[in-house]
Parts: sequence; structure tokens; C-alpha cells
Amino acid sequence: MKITNLENVPRTEMTADGVFATFKQLPIGSADGAPNFSLRVFTLEPGGHTPYHAHPWEHENYVIAGEGAIRTENGEEHPIRAGDFALILPNEKHQFRNTSEHENLQFICLVPKEQE
Repeated sequence: MKITNLENVPRTEMTADGVFATFKQLPIGSADGAPNFSLRVFTLEPGGHTPYHAHPWEHENYVIAGEGAIRTENGEEHPIRAGDFALILPNEKHQFRNTSEHENLQFICLVPKEQE
């Protein structure tokens, strides 16, 4: 068993192509002995975004704080806010965007442990 608080989890700035003002934390992952999934938390500062990308695995998301949008394969943007859940299917092109000018967007992203 592992119990931790997000305040105690190191925060790393994402530097991949297409990423802006985005930070990642890994509260639970393979190093903790998680047999199947890794739980990541992303924080997007105002105007921040993840890359516009796709991958062969699903991921489930829960918005902890703030508001933003998920850009989909056809370029549409779907609003998200604290309390919302989102399922990104395998090979579905997507991007998370913080649309706020003043608040962070923070969400949980659950992926197969091999993809943490």
C-alpha cells in the first residue's frame, strides 16, 4: 500500500514538442509496485497545453481544478472543468488546453504503467 499527498510528489516541467506551461507529477506508478496503471497529475498554467497527439492506449482523466478544453481529432474543443471525467480512446488525437487567464487547470490522467 502507498498513501501520499500531491504536495509531497515531485513536479517536473514537460519539455516535449508542442507542450507549453505544463507540469507532471507521478503520485502512483510502477516504482511503487502498481501492477497495471500509473496515476499522473498534470498542471497546466494559464494558456498552457499538452501536445496535440495520439497514442495506442486509452487513458481516463478527472479534472481536479480549473477549467479548460480538450481539442479532438476534428479540431473541435470540448469545455472541461473541475469535477468532469474524460475518456480518451486508443489512437484518438487530443490535446488538453487551459483556457483560463488566471487559474491553473489540473487533472488526473490514468494510463497503463508502461506509459507513465
